[in-house]
Amino acid sequence: MPYFRSNIRSMSGYVPGEQPQGDGFIKLNTNENPYPPSPAVAVAVNEALQHGLQKYPDPMAGAFCRRASELLGVPPDWILAGNGSDDILTIVTRALVGEGQLLRLPYPSYILYRTLADLQGARSEEVHFEPDWTLPEAFGRGSDDLRLVFLANPNSPSGTVVPPEAVLELAQRLPCPLLVDEAYADFAETNCVDLVAKSEKIMVSRTLSKSYALAGLRFGYLVAQPHLIQQFVKVKDSYNCDALSIAAATAAIGDQAWLAETREKILHSRGRLMTAMRDLGFIVPDSQANFVWALHSRQGARPMYEELKRQRILVRYMVYPGWGDGLRITVGTDEEIETCVAKLQEIV
Repeated sequence: MPYFRSNIRSMSGYVPGEQPQGDGFIKLNTNENPYPPSPAVAVAVNEALQHGLQKYPDPMAGAFCRRASELLGVPPDWILAGNGSDDILTIVTRALVGEGQLLRLPYPSYILYRTLADLQGARSEEVHFEPDWTLPEAFGRGSDDLRLVFLANPNSPSGTVVPPEAVLELAQRLPCPLLVDEAYADFAETNCVDLVAKSEKIMVSRTLSKSYALAGLRFGYLVAQPHLIQQFVKVKDSYNCDALSIAAATAAIGDQAWLAETREKILHSRGRLMTAMRDLGFIVPDSQANFVWALHSRQGARPMYEELKRQRILVRYMVYPGWGDGLRITVGTDEEIETCVAKLQEIV
């Protein structure tokens, strides 16, 4: 295939979690919210439809940025909207990391980061977490060709968090920007949004896919100092968010009562899931996300995954050399969790 760039031919490509086409599955493999979104979302989408779709949307998603600025306590020009947070990660990587340059990421973590480096023809450097899921000193070490550092916080697959004070200290040591990927921050006890004002090197990305139950809509955003946002705008697609997603996202973040109620249900179910998995002999770090990471002390995870799938329960089977293989299980409804745990009890 001589038509493609050599780095594209040689890369593996990111493989999303399985999306079954049939009915009857309990789906606990891609960290979706088990509850429907705020009723305000449907109202906002219907209103947007009434206005028609024949004109282009606001290229900067101004309505969303204004509403988000009130929620986050930052000016609207500190916010950049994207077609899901993956779009934000892509924009930032394209703007900052050139061919042959270096992108650093923790390991194990979100595998898309490495794919983004491959797309740029850049190099990726994986720095292993310590066994207790803290970051080693080497993660903050400078390098002449280091252009960007990613940090999923809470991390996937572990659900663990690096405290904000440690993130700020890390940014102060790094010679380049640090993007804190907070896809799951609404389920955590802390977040790093306030750090953006303290250091121009710290940027925070968020998504509405998880906590706001809008995975099927695709909307995310970046919080960064405005002189950085101005440069990222040059890189993004002209209209990277459509009119329906802007309307829905704006309505969703406006309903904080819905978020608080849904978050409470998910955190309660998460606690039950962690306890049940540990009772079955799994090693489960304390999660601050809407999933748990489970490695069994005596058995491999793949046969468990395959048997669950045979019984139409989908979880994510993941293998990390040096860390073993495990199951990442999304926090579903209590009924879904009880069914999954009961099946695992039979298997174990």
